[in-house]
Amino acid sequence: MFRVKKMLGGTLSLRNHNAHVGETYAMIKTLNKLTGLGMPTTIVIA
Repeated sequence: MFRVKKMLGGTLSLRNHNAHVGETYAMIKTLNKLTGLGMPTTIVIA
């Protein structure tokens, strides 16, 4: 979490509420992408 806050900035920088929502969605999308990169790919062996 520290890396995400450091990379994206710890606070919301825009003043408008709609801009806050958009900025939050962008942070969530980035966090999901970084989480996905850290997950190993699994192969079923049966």
